[in-house]
Amino acid sequence: MIKEPEVSLDLALQHGLSEEEFAKIINILGRTPNFTELGIFSVMWSEHCSYKNSIKVLKTLPRTGSRLLVGAGEENAGLVDIGDGLAVAFKIESHNHPSAVEPYQGAATGVGGILRDIFTMGARPIAALNSLRFGTLSDNRTKYLFEGVVAGIGDYGNCFGVPTVGGEVYFDDCYKGNPLVNAMAVGLVKHNETASAIATGAGNPVLIVGSSTGRDGIHGATFASEEISEKSEAKRPSVQVGDPFTEKLLLEATLEVIKAGYLIGIQDMGAAGISCSTTEMSAKGESGMSINLDKVPVREQGMTAYEILLSESQERMLCVVKKGFEDKVKAIFDKWDLNCEIIGEVTNDKNLKIYYQGELKADITPFDCVLGGGAPVYERETKVPGYFSVTRNFDFDSLKVQENIRDTFLKVFSSHNIVSKKWVYEQYDSMVRTNTVTGPGCDSAVVYIKDTNKALALKTDCNSRYVYLNPLKGGMIAVAESARNIVCSGGLPLAVTNCLNFGNPYKPEIYYQFSEAVRGMGEACIALDTPVTGGNVSFYNESPDSAVYPTPVIGMLGLIEDLSHITTSFFKENGDLIYVIGEDKEEIGGSEFLKVIHGLVKGDSPDINMETEKKLQSFLLNSIKKKLIKSAHDISEGGVITAIAECCIINRENQIGANVVIPASNREDFSLFSETQSRVVVSIDPKDQKDFEEFALLNGVKITKAGVTGGEILIVNGKYQFTLDELDKIYFETISKIMEN
Repeated sequence: MIKEPEVSLDLALQHGLSEEEFAKIINILGRTPNFTELGIFSVMWSEHCSYKNSIKVLKTLPRTGSRLLVGAGEENAGLVDIGDGLAVAFKIESHNHPSAVEPYQGAATGVGGILRDIFTMGARPIAALNSLRFGTLSDNRTKYLFEGVVAGIGDYGNCFGVPTVGGEVYFDDCYKGNPLVNAMAVGLVKHNETASAIATGAGNPVLIVGSSTGRDGIHGATFASEEISEKSEAKRPSVQVGDPFTEKLLLEATLEVIKAGYLIGIQDMGAAGISCSTTEMSAKGESGMSINLDKVPVREQGMTAYEILLSESQERMLCVVKKGFEDKVKAIFDKWDLNCEIIGEVTNDKNLKIYYQGELKADITPFDCVLGGGAPVYERETKVPGYFSVTRNFDFDSLKVQENIRDTFLKVFSSHNIVSKKWVYEQYDSMVRTNTVTGPGCDSAVVYIKDTNKALALKTDCNSRYVYLNPLKGGMIAVAESARNIVCSGGLPLAVTNCLNFGNPYKPEIYYQFSEAVRGMGEACIALDTPVTGGNVSFYNESPDSAVYPTPVIGMLGLIEDLSHITTSFFKENGDLIYVIGEDKEEIGGSEFLKVIHGLVKGDSPDINMETEKKLQSFLLNSIKKKLIKSAHDISEGGVITAIAECCIINRENQIGANVVIPASNREDFSLFSETQSRVVVSIDPKDQKDFEEFALLNGVKITKAGVTGGEILIVNGKYQFTLDELDKIYFETISKIMEN
């Protein structure tokens, strides 16, 4: 028998608990916890599981809406009604810290975990997306991380059989030591076939299903709740190892059991493993559990109760089954060649009791462990960042006017943040299951809903430079741009999931960034009627050098009610008219132009007026429904000149040039590269010009005729010419050349 260490304040501190929290645990239990109990509390009260430094702020977000079938945070994922008895389950989560030390498995298990969150809801995953951030590709370590993460995402999704249909990739020095890997999954379920993460009914058996339990991932939740440092490399055991083939079997078995009606509740064993699933399901059902760890299938000899409870081995679920149906459930999991063992039962005494090798190893009240229960809740100090006094007072008039616009544009267009991420998404199977209508490369992904005339529009988005310069406006823009991309594809934005990536919350300037960004997100979500269904907070994204830019990634769900409304970004035919919807203010604060040409991240983020944004989106969507628009593309990084160039070449099978004039109110270089919000490039049939212009006038939306499509050259302002061939080579080959050398 392994002798457990004596629990002390010093041991509690080593587990990531504070002195105050250790005292609170002693008060809750009426005694000092034993080693196993300390382990449970340490992971359940970690930032990753308890949201102790974020939950008060998160509760300010709009979390209700007529289409939401479950409240934010109530289940493993959000659930949104899309009509016809169907619902969409969707969620985004981070796997940043594991990916920083073991990029392949860190990213792969991030995908696996978010997929399990979807199918434990009873939903079959139909799409995956991601949002990735790395340092600059001139750094060999960054290339290694980039390559490993992309391979991990691609291999897991491809083997599991879910199409990876969209995402975003950004590069900046601030992410060098701490890459961000955010994974999103989307699934479909009938209203009457959903499942819940709950434990009720004394005597109902508790089963563990799926893979065996090993020592991988122990204290992964705690590891995700501290800063990246040189010691992080030694924490490779905290990185889980995934098996997508087992996950595919688990998917089919889980959906079969849910559909059969044998379950009371089911939950994925993600962060904190058995500790999390037992406490959270019991707390939600206001029940207790009696668990015998001797019954847990293990794959390593000599595992302790502490290790079994805290293991984050992948592809496992905890199920509460209706008494009397155990054999039927076991038969289904046996058919799929998966472990299925009864490890305990639900009880009425409200306590979670853990037994192992004849001993009572833990006796705690689940409610005391969980978010919304006894877990600590803090409101941290905020302080306006000192760098604002420098960034906000920058004089843009001091910048040298760019006389050679052609060379300037080619440099901006060559930015790794702008060029195609073809090297990435060609490693993903975006067409498996044959539902993908619009894959990676356009404003948003579009996935067909079989046996209907509907499709889903899906997007992840965030410009972290904007959030760094102005957290409030940056948070608003992240939501607004995600929704704008959905609308550009012909979809109505319905709801949001988010993945909030920030530095150390104990630092007042970081917490200011966090709270202001969330406030901005909330204001935008209210304005656009896109409630937040849930998501993830990832703090401590810092290396010894610095924190990452505040990066509140938005995952947006949209609904296309009629397949004929699906719209893509690229020009369709020669002779079509090009219009810019919206008004330019020549804003270059935080722009790609400012960074690439001048090496600066200065100024304020672009302004965002939500009434203007809402009006633009309504006009654009209604114009699409009226068949007035043939293509639509959001103006974002790189400004209007970049957006138009992309419209010319995105469709490599039929690239079409353009001749456009972009008038400047002050400086031509600013006007061409401005990232003013609420703007879209569209193309229309000349025969619809009168109707389109009259409809814009009726809706009070500013439109400007910019030019006409045609030819094999992009001509800007009558004097700058770019062949489609040179644009194509820059756009589609830049990253591939770097990664293949």
